[in-house]
Amino acid sequence: MRNTYLVIILVMLLISCTNKLSKVNYIKPVIGAVTYGERSKSMQGLGKTFPGTATPFGLVQLSPDTRTGGDNGPGYSYNHTTIEGFSFTHMSGIGWYGDLGNFLVMPTTGKMHTNKGEDDKPEDGYRSRYSHDNETIEAGYYSVLLTDYNIKAELTAATRAGILRFTFPENDSSRIQIDLARRIGGTSTEQYIKLENENTISGWMKCPPEGGGWGNGEGKADYTVYFYCQFSKPFKDYGVWSANIPESWIRKREEVNGKPYQDIIAKATIHKGIKEFQGKHLGFFTNFKTQKDEQILVKSGISFVSIDGARLNLQTDIPHWDFEKVEKNNKSLWNKAISSVTVEGATEKDREIFYTALFHTMIDPRAFSDNDGKYIGADKKIHKTDNFVYRTIFSGWDVFRSQFPLQTIINPAMVNDEINSLIQMADLSGKKYYPRWEFLNSYSGCMIGNPAVSVIVDAYEKGIRNFDVVKAFQYCKNSVDTFGNNPLGYTPNSISQTLEYAYTDWCVGRFAESLNKPSIANEYYQRSLNYKNIWNKEVNWFRAKDEEGNWNEWKGKTIQGQGCVESDPYQQGWFVPHDITGLTALMGGKDSIQKQLVHFFEMAPDDFSWNDYYNHANEPVHHVPFIFNEIGLPRQTQKWTRRICEAAYGTDAYGLCGNEDVGQMSAWYVLASIGIHPINPGDNKYQITSPVFNRIELKLDKKYYHGNTFTIIANNNSKKNIYIKSIKLNGKKLDRYWITHNEIVNGGVLELEMEK
Repeated sequence: MRNTYLVIILVMLLISCTNKLSKVNYIKPVIGAVTYGERSKSMQGLGKTFPGTATPFGLVQLSPDTRTGGDNGPGYSYNHTTIEGFSFTHMSGIGWYGDLGNFLVMPTTGKMHTNKGEDDKPEDGYRSRYSHDNETIEAGYYSVLLTDYNIKAELTAATRAGILRFTFPENDSSRIQIDLARRIGGTSTEQYIKLENENTISGWMKCPPEGGGWGNGEGKADYTVYFYCQFSKPFKDYGVWSANIPESWIRKREEVNGKPYQDIIAKATIHKGIKEFQGKHLGFFTNFKTQKDEQILVKSGISFVSIDGARLNLQTDIPHWDFEKVEKNNKSLWNKAISSVTVEGATEKDREIFYTALFHTMIDPRAFSDNDGKYIGADKKIHKTDNFVYRTIFSGWDVFRSQFPLQTIINPAMVNDEINSLIQMADLSGKKYYPRWEFLNSYSGCMIGNPAVSVIVDAYEKGIRNFDVVKAFQYCKNSVDTFGNNPLGYTPNSISQTLEYAYTDWCVGRFAESLNKPSIANEYYQRSLNYKNIWNKEVNWFRAKDEEGNWNEWKGKTIQGQGCVESDPYQQGWFVPHDITGLTALMGGKDSIQKQLVHFFEMAPDDFSWNDYYNHANEPVHHVPFIFNEIGLPRQTQKWTRRICEAAYGTDAYGLCGNEDVGQMSAWYVLASIGIHPINPGDNKYQITSPVFNRIELKLDKKYYHGNTFTIIANNNSKKNIYIKSIKLNGKKLDRYWITHNEIVNGGVLELEMEK
């Protein structure tokens, strides 16, 4: 009998472990992995995620690349038919011409090509055709059959290193080649490579704005990627190719992909047996004779600091040649990361969308420091940190709305890392203010507003404070003083900037109040009301005006532009998150704002894709469904968030109706689907809405919060029962449709009774 009990216990433990690991199987990295396609409805494109492998907030993202050039920021698009290779760094969900895509590894056979070739004639380059029928896309694992070479490629990644496994056919001219110049959106302009031993190469690639990249150079990206790369099979026949690029040539996106440039690369000089080389356009190759199904592995550490850093990262993260071990560890890391939120109920499809969304919110801001804490600062010098991970890729204008509010609940330590990193950037750059959209230490200038101020103030108000608060506040103040509505009280010719600057003025006021600086608080609270200065009674809406105070031409609320960024006045005009009461008064009172808001949603298309009303495909409107709560129509919030969750998200490559934008699109889904979302980051309020799931459990970080878990229960929930009949918090009736951050992180139960 005792043995029987032991067997039962062991079986239960095995089932428990299996269930715990099963969450990672819901992740479908293919969701959103298309840039443009037959369903594109705007020049902004679709999800733009990458389908390859990464770890939570890791430095390496090892993924396939289907095309260099054009607006193909993630390097891969599901509708493309050929693959160029597999590179170690990628961005997720961005527009504005991408960057990274460094250290492109490609296995080939037959004649060697030094150029990538074209989609319609891949045999003229090293690229290969492929089929989705022979492609496997999972969290922590990617594989594909390169049909032109009959080579199976498999990828997985550790935090700061990656490993590839190639299964070759029988061939006397098999090869692995590495394009060191390759860069999404441009080229690296100078490269260096050294043969360390018969299995190892090391080197670097310089990527300045002159080589295009982020914003085709306008994003000021200026970085160097270092690598330390090992092969499982020794080099016997190897070398470097070098293309002689004329000094006078422009080396940006369109030029690099043009025929004259590609012709020079195709005719690159081959230097066989060379052990060290530096040049403008280099690649490395090693030839092998392979048996049928022979496997050759390639692994590399990546660093933005030094070759020594890349070596350390490889030796720390992948000191062995066990591909399955790296894959298993990757999946374990993701399973642990997404287990911060557990959902029950709804459908299999809903859970796939949810856990993939959660996965996509944990790509960035990625680690930028090496395993020893060293990192390149904004002063281009090497620094070292012992108490936080230096992070990069802060897509500010996108992520202050949902992504960072979500992370303050489930990953407060990461948020704290990012704030420390932002402070370091403001400090070491000498600017003393924060970047709007930061990319590898560059102040890219992309988008508008002062989003870092929102993120920092929101975190501080929630008790995330392991950073230099004095500096944090000063740089927040400097940011809004440098970029703001003063001295006119509005930004000329801009609705978007006037409203966004008013909001971050409020954030500084809030920060100052919390730091017991009443005079500063009052000043910035007053400045936060500047949004009223562009309300035009003639058109009964926000309207841009010039430096002289003259109103700009009015074309109607739903006409794009007119001082609006990626939006129209109707969409941007709802961005007064810090003063819904004042906005209501401007619009003529409660009845008027209710009618306007209902109309705004009823005119949107069923799939909420790109349009002139509620446009879920872009960020300016993401807070708007929750305004209904604040103006007395909570059932409208519940109706529309459930509809958006159902219609704007899917499980295939077209599953995101707009750019993922470095986690924002997915973070909106995560929050809305569990029934909470902020309007005004910094005020510590989450609006309550109708959850997609019947039960949600949030695990809380004990280093930051008092509670262990916070549970949301939706009784009698279904696709028909989407309305909230009553609310209880910890057993007590709650007569409001919002909950505070403290009420969540202190732990407890939010119980909703649902009805039709």
